[in-house]
Amino acid sequence: MSTSSTQRTLSTSSTMSAMSTLISDRLRNQLLTRKGLRTPADVVSWMGAVQAQEFEAAKWGLGLRLRDGATDAQVQRDFDEGRVLRTHVMRPTWHFVTPADIRWMLELTAPRVQRIMSTYVRNVGLDAPLLARSARLIERALGEHGALTRAELSEALRRSAIALTGIRLAIVTMYAELEAVVCSGPRRGKQFTYALLAERAPNAVRLSRDEALATLARRYFASHGPATLRDFVWWSGLFTADARRAIEIANARSAAVDGQTYWTVGSRARAAAREGVVHLLPIYDEYLVAYRDRAAVPHVPRAITSAVGGFGTFQHAIVIRGQVAGTWRVSRSPRGVSAKAFPLRRISGTERRALADAARSYERFLRVPVQFAVGVR
Repeated sequence: MSTSSTQRTLSTSSTMSAMSTLISDRLRNQLLTRKGLRTPADVVSWMGAVQAQEFEAAKWGLGLRLRDGATDAQVQRDFDEGRVLRTHVMRPTWHFVTPADIRWMLELTAPRVQRIMSTYVRNVGLDAPLLARSARLIERALGEHGALTRAELSEALRRSAIALTGIRLAIVTMYAELEAVVCSGPRRGKQFTYALLAERAPNAVRLSRDEALATLARRYFASHGPATLRDFVWWSGLFTADARRAIEIANARSAAVDGQTYWTVGSRARAAAREGVVHLLPIYDEYLVAYRDRAAVPHVPRAITSAVGGFGTFQHAIVIRGQVAGTWRVSRSPRGVSAKAFPLRRISGTERRALADAARSYERFLRVPVQFAVGVR
């Protein structure tokens, strides 16, 4: 082998080793390979915010990061009792946030989300005066009656001669969330409710803009790092200039991997590790959706993904040693719950046993029997 070939091989080996370390650090910081935290609110606070538009899946995303013995019922109870809230923040989608963080996070990120939503507002025939009036009426209705479903809010608006349903009503309630008027209330059966933010988060923290920028950066890079500036801009919804300032104020440290700069904060001391190399991640899990630069994002070879119609972040994912190795599906019926895994590559006997262990963890979280199978495409 020539000297130049040897140098290229060493360089490639070094890059692969650095990328492997980066992925290992992400798994640990995302609480997937270290001892879990005690409560759902602890997890949400550590992560900063957790994407949560698919509610049942998002609860499992929290459960994965809790100590052994955590259950779906525990996460649901903490949500209903307001220890974890759900609202639109950072980007035009729902996130779990804590009551302590919800107000400063909205003050920092909601103005840009409102600007993003302005086109949709115009397209459905709404305007600023109508949005503001609707938010005041919603605030009054919740103050008088307590938590209400979206249908009940629609009826309250109708009594004041504002007829809103469907997407127009959804945009109005989202506006009220972004204005810090409302957030999630307790579920009523299978229905979600809205409640006054002031009542659900009476002790919410207020921060100066620089304090908020630094806090958001520290939370993100501690829990999601190593990550790039573009990753942080995508996840937070901040302008690039604000994200740069946030990284600077947070005293994040950088490292170059394959020509890319990755940032992190906090100690690199190793926390107690969890067993298992296989994770059944839910759709929109933070390990998959919180990054824009794709080099270090878990993936499978393009030839495989194209053969099965592609793999994005819009499916439950089987992750083995930090890399996506397949998908899985859950179905519920009066007879119970079933889960089926679809590997995108050949998996070893050891990996298959670890996959079965991961399914048992999901079963323990749900506290109902889960019929698990490995399928083929």
